[in-house]
Amino acid sequence: MDDKAKEKMIGKQKTTNPFISLKNRDFRNYIIGSSISQTGLWIQNVAQPWLAYTLTKSPLLLGIVGALQVAPVLLLSLFIGPMIDKLDKKRILIFTQVSSMLLTLIFSILVFTGIVQYWHIVLLSILLGIINTLDFPTRQAFINQLIEDKAQLQNAISLNSSILSITRIIGPALAGIVMGFWGIGVCFLIRAISLGIIAISLLFIHPIKISKAISKSKNLTEITNGLKYVFKNKVILSALLILTIVMTFGNNLTVLVPVFAKEVLHKQETGYGVLMSFMGIGSFFGGMFMASISKKDSVKVLLYVFPLIIGLLLIATAFSNSYLTTGLYLALMGFFFIAFTAKVVSILQMNTTNEFMGRMMSLFSMLSTGSALIGNVYAGFFTDRFGAGIGFIVCGVIIVILMLPTFLATKSIYSDHPSEPAGSPNVNRH
Repeated sequence: MDDKAKEKMIGKQKTTNPFISLKNRDFRNYIIGSSISQTGLWIQNVAQPWLAYTLTKSPLLLGIVGALQVAPVLLLSLFIGPMIDKLDKKRILIFTQVSSMLLTLIFSILVFTGIVQYWHIVLLSILLGIINTLDFPTRQAFINQLIEDKAQLQNAISLNSSILSITRIIGPALAGIVMGFWGIGVCFLIRAISLGIIAISLLFIHPIKISKAISKSKNLTEITNGLKYVFKNKVILSALLILTIVMTFGNNLTVLVPVFAKEVLHKQETGYGVLMSFMGIGSFFGGMFMASISKKDSVKVLLYVFPLIIGLLLIATAFSNSYLTTGLYLALMGFFFIAFTAKVVSILQMNTTNEFMGRMMSLFSMLSTGSALIGNVYAGFFTDRFGAGIGFIVCGVIIVILMLPTFLATKSIYSDHPSEPAGSPNVNRH
């Protein structure tokens, strides 16, 4: 076998090995700690909507809780981005984990003592939303500092999504069991403990130091420069546009599923928790799918076809009265959601220089999470007035409607292969 054939074979192995990025020790350690924390997060994500709906019996009030939790993300993300670019990301993450741990611990005490009220949930949602505004984009940008070979970056992003998807299987199922046997307060206590674990694990991680120019610009100027950077790059701009559509109207399952599980499928805590685990199963396979494919595989399918499938699955779920069929639809949604979002993150990171990485991930956070401010109220309103089935339908239909003109307007931007990275960072190990 000649040298060229060997190089081709090695390149193919690097492309198809879904675990290659785990060779990076710090990334591996981060994934372990993050997996524990995210399991706790999904336990809370299942328990909190169920508690809100149990207290109020109102899908609209449930939607408002979700909207208020993401409101800070929508309002503050652009201002947070420049700060993330300037500050040490590891220290930011330690701060966000400890702050969230203390809040969740206080809330668990309110639940254990039986004095928890709806306004407590609202206040917790707002405060956690403020912390998440800083935490989520920092975590996304932090991965970039854990991978030395940037050719492995898409693999790391997709593998991160895939491994964390396992927590979406374990977390909701555990939440259902814990709520059924020991009560909702234990769910929040578990979440607090998991946050403490990842805060400790971060102390043992040594991220790559990225050399970059220190900006002396004012915050508003840096925000403006970041937005100009986005609007000048049509690849980034179109990816963010499609992301906004999908996440605004497709990412409302924390509003729709609790109501659908209780009112249509007639399930209680455990049944609801296990149902949410189905989406985690699909998410796991979606992440593994993305970790296994080359970064040069077709972008158009991932950005245009997958959102349409998500919309159609939402519509199909509305007509299901079977627990297993509903679970199957949720699993398929999980697969396409993770594959789609992993591709968007990969496109953003590979087309963004290190100077703008924090601002880009904050913008991603604002659009992917903050869009639920509109989506949760939209889903909650229609579910409150017409039932959970209609809630699923109106969310799915609007995705399909909006994706058609978006495809016509942006299809010429992408060739069959995605763009190469905008710039490779200069890196040095601490």
